[in-house]
Amino acid sequence: MGLHVTPAGQVLVCGYKSYTILQVDMGGRWTLATLATRRDGVVEPWSICYSSTTSSIIVGERWDSTVLVFTVEK
Repeated sequence: MGLHVTPAGQVLVCGYKSYTILQVDMGGRWTLATLATRRDGVVEPWSICYSSTTSSIIVGERWDSTVLVFTVEK
């Protein structure tokens, strides 16, 4: 559902039905990395944003007011 392009050009996508957060190629055809899954607490991710200030991925979920924050290793 949600999509975000980081300042570095990385494309982050919410896998709403698969309960995943993915990094995909610029064309959206290939998954480059699975960043988080249901095991990490992801349930129906709806929106996504990367914060370069905090080096974190912020994910909003659809059916409740849950906001997940994942710290990105540098």
